Amino acid sequence: MSVPDVPASNPSPGIGRAAPNSILFVCGMNAIRSPMAESIARALLPANVFLASAGVRAGERDPFVDAVLAENGLAPLERPPRMLDDLEDDYFDLIVTLAPEAHHAALELTRALSVEVEYWPTPDPSIVSGSRENILAAYREVRDRLEARIRDRFGAGAPAQ
Repeated sequence: MSVPDVPASNPSPGIGRAAPNSILFVCGMNAIRSPMAESIARALLPANVFLASAGVRAGERDPFVDAVLAENGLAPLERPPRMLDDLEDDYFDLIVTLAPEAHHAALELTRALSVEVEYWPTPDPSIVSGSRENILAAYREVRDRLEARIRDRFGAGAPAQ
């Protein structure tokens, strides 16, 4: 069973643009989508790009994330999930939101700031049920979508594998 298709609300207007100096990825609980995006971006973007991820609500680490990242030779985040309120630095050049609630929170957070916010609708693989292989397939699909989007948006080069 695959993850339901989510239409892109804003096509990548910056395809191939250089990466900003700092990027924050935000999802619901910083347990699946945003830590995946952060790990993938760490592997693909220059080391001088500051990367972080957070969630709108408190979450728990998801072992399926670590498993599908490891399949591509990517290191999982070593810290537990964190919320936007937990961030020490709240200024980023770009905030990428991966879920509707994260997008609304980012827009509220940045309404008085000059920060670019992009919404990359990304399905939640945790809603998929069935066998372990079905669930892993949904997580892999999200990982691969995020990797492709990061490559397209930032012109990232070599494969992460």
